[in-house]
Amino acid sequence: MIGLPNVGKTTVFNALVGARGVVANYPFSTVETNVGVSAVYDSRLSQLGKIFRSKKITPSTLEVRDIAGLVQGASRGEGLGNQFLAQIREVDALLHLVRCFQDPNVVHVIDEVNPLRDIAVIEAELVFADLETLERRRDRLERRAKTGEGLAQKELSLVCRLEELLNQGVGLSRQNFSLEESEWLREYQLLSNKPVIYVANVPEGVGADDPLAQSVLTHGAKNGGKPIVLQGQIEAELATLNESDREEFFMDLGLKESGLQRLWATAYEVLGLSTFFTVGEEEARAWTVTKGMPAQLAAGKVHSDMQRGFIRAEVFAYPDLVKYGSSTALREKGLIRLEGRDYAVQDGDVMYFRFNV
Repeated sequence: MIGLPNVGKTTVFNALVGARGVVANYPFSTVETNVGVSAVYDSRLSQLGKIFRSKKITPSTLEVRDIAGLVQGASRGEGLGNQFLAQIREVDALLHLVRCFQDPNVVHVIDEVNPLRDIAVIEAELVFADLETLERRRDRLERRAKTGEGLAQKELSLVCRLEELLNQGVGLSRQNFSLEESEWLREYQLLSNKPVIYVANVPEGVGADDPLAQSVLTHGAKNGGKPIVLQGQIEAELATLNESDREEFFMDLGLKESGLQRLWATAYEVLGLSTFFTVGEEEARAWTVTKGMPAQLAAGKVHSDMQRGFIRAEVFAYPDLVKYGSSTALREKGLIRLEGRDYAVQDGDVMYFRFNV
């Protein structure tokens, strides 16, 4: 999670992971990176637990990191930015929280709420940090290239190209790279090359039609990111309720899902993830895998023995189960399939793994 100070990052972090990070009305109240695990609510899992009368419900999870607010000059060490930029290089995606609320009791680090300017400040700092990374890499490669090392010369050409693109303000995610270049890119862990979820943090009762939120949505869509609107303070308060109370609250408002559910769904889309389920009387559990993962590798998520001794998987689709009410009915209708090790797991699959070790 990145953004300027006082945009609501820690509030949203607390909503996501059920933590109690420091929320204060001054910049840099977060001086240590908050790291937590967010349980990903999935209504399908709750329904499966009811159908199978499972004693335990175990959702899938995502790791979330909330770093200190970044300011102009963060890449050069202003504020606390430099150390925190280094700590997020290994993450898979960035959640860019943008302030879209007016509150005289919460100071703005640049005096006024202006989402597009705030986004530009953060994105510039990511680029500056990447240029420093590439400059250090280029210095080493130039020394090696002088010795006639062919591989160093090829990589040096890529680094110079990347520097030129960044200096021109061209997004790296929209460029084509060879397999070899893509491997080098993964090694660099460039911040400006990571997928971004833009989150317009709005006050209670405000939606996507708000002009400030609209500016974030338009920018995100234009720049290849995934933008959403979130009422951060409300979500943090809802996170303190139990599941039945939250569902009742949504029903009263005529809502099908919370903002956090939209955020989780967007994160899964950006990260290329999907969910399969294992169910029984003891436990109903959601498992996160990359989209299209072969069944044998998916079995390894449950237990290494299942992957090692994989025979086949019994598979049925969640919508079919909801429609017919039980696995017995699905079996009678021939809707339970036997799949081999190379079967590409689909989102919403319910799976039983047969194995022998």
